[in-house]
Amino acid sequence: MKNAEIKMDKAVAALNNDFAAIRAGRANPAILDKITVEYYGSPTPLVQVGTISVPEPRSIVIQPWDGSILNDIEKAILKSDLGLTPNNDGKCIRLNFPPLTEERRKELAKSISKRGEEAKVAVRGVRRDTLEGFKKQKKDGELTEDDLKGLETDIQKLTDKFVKEIDTIVANKEKEIMEV
Repeated sequence: MKNAEIKMDKAVAALNNDFAAIRAGRANPAILDKITVEYYGSPTPLVQVGTISVPEPRSIVIQPWDGSILNDIEKAILKSDLGLTPNNDGKCIRLNFPPLTEERRKELAKSISKRGEEAKVAVRGVRRDTLEGFKKQKKDGELTEDDLKGLETDIQKLTDKFVKEIDTIVANKEKEIMEV
């Protein structure tokens, strides 16, 4: 049961991670988390090579500790699928976020709903696997029929709790995206 809860929690955490990377027209440093830069011959996360700040709601400034990697950072951002063009002024890199169009907002909202459904499917998959384990235990004589019914009820309550949490997360992100 504890194992199932941990797995369901991981599904929700993965969804939150996904949503952090979706830009909602506002600058969010989390969108840079997956970008790596070639630094002294090894791929290094962008957050480990400089300071990332948000001076205004629609821009991010990346100030590398080593000025020699400015071009590498710029290339890494261009190579990523962020759809942002970095402005290199020789000391730092600025990323400006254009306001989202209505069409793009709707597209993102659909994508968010889809990812939410995928997270729910993952949670339900954990429930299914856990129930199969319980049924196998009953078949092997480790559980009684009453124990099995109680465990089925408990796992369903746990599943409902996580599905409700996912619905809340999706609704909040959609609201954030549709906000002008």
